[in-house]
Amino acid sequence: MTLSIFAATIVTGICLLLIGGLLFWNDKSVSSIAKGLPRSRRFTLVVFGIGSLWFIYKVSQLGEADFGNHRNLLMSIFAIIAVLSYFYVPDFLAIRGVCIIWLLAAAEMLRSAFALYDTPGRLFLVVFAYFLIVLSIYLAVAPYRSRDFFEWLFRTPGRPKMIGGMLVMYGLVLSIAAFTY
Repeated sequence: MTLSIFAATIVTGICLLLIGGLLFWNDKSVSSIAKGLPRSRRFTLVVFGIGSLWFIYKVSQLGEADFGNHRNLLMSIFAIIAVLSYFYVPDFLAIRGVCIIWLLAAAEMLRSAFALYDTPGRLFLVVFAYFLIVLSIYLAVAPYRSRDFFEWLFRTPGRPKMIGGMLVMYGLVLSIAAFTY
């Protein structure tokens, strides 16, 4: 099932509005929660669990040309790897879980905008999807950079407001663009 371009764009816009609004609000609890997320076991369980289940679902949908005749074996292997990773490699696993979700979400965004060449507003979504892909690959390779980013972000009170404002503005752009399709 593929999302419509409207649904993909509006959901992405709302997510950016929520995250940007939290950063713009910049309460002490926001910074303490954000700084604790990269190594939080609960957050890891949620995001790595969602990412793993979503990925295993994608594997379950493979056709024969994509090793679909071995999908049960692949699903079992990936499920075992996910469970063992949670117990034996927990350091920054939350960030890797977020990266999995971002990569799979970016694939859905790109799939929803595929071949809609007569709709130039789709490029707002497509550009953001490619940004998520690059950021996900970077953070999956060096997840400790998220810790460094949060330290830098919350060092001065103006930075979260600036980044939050930028996210809110892009969320508004996406939300408005969704109604132009």
